Amino acid sequence: MPDPDFQTHAPFLRLYVEHEPALRGYVRSLVPTLQDAQDVMQEVAAALWKRFHTLSAHEDFRRWAFGVARLESLEFLRKCRRDRHVFGDEMFDLLAAEAEDAADDLTEERKALDACLQKLPGEQRTLVESAYAPGVRMDELAARLGRTAMAVYKSLHRIRTALIECTKKELAKEGLT
Repeated sequence: MPDPDFQTHAPFLRLYVEHEPALRGYVRSLVPTLQDAQDVMQEVAAALWKRFHTLSAHEDFRRWAFGVARLESLEFLRKCRRDRHVFGDEMFDLLAAEAEDAADDLTEERKALDACLQKLPGEQRTLVESAYAPGVRMDELAARLGRTAMAVYKSLHRIRTALIECTKKELAKEGLT
């Protein structure tokens, strides 16, 4: 028998997972440390879940989630007010607006980069994916490919240069820079 809460869980999880990287970056830009951001993100996730039923349209999730993240970050900072390194509300509002804009830009840049990665010839795309996989050592990758580490670095440099140019063109198509 299906879970009766599935109608609520599935849409929430899909939306949260889609927007979590941008939310995390946004929160990280508003609080002093990575640990603070992790703590705030836990509160954000709980608050979003608790209030998900108040969201009028799933298309509004990102804007709504950023608002909740802003409020949770502000609440965290108010609790830390005794620390003289915490910004006042005016500065916080300015930083929050800038961080939200930057998160939007980063999302567009990621989309453009993904499109450019898909345009790479298969061998180049495989090299990039292999080189940037977690825990990969360049000397081991080079040995596996039967190449020198320097040759792999040079290939990656050429590919990165091509990806940068392609990404700039993709962003320009969208009217972004």
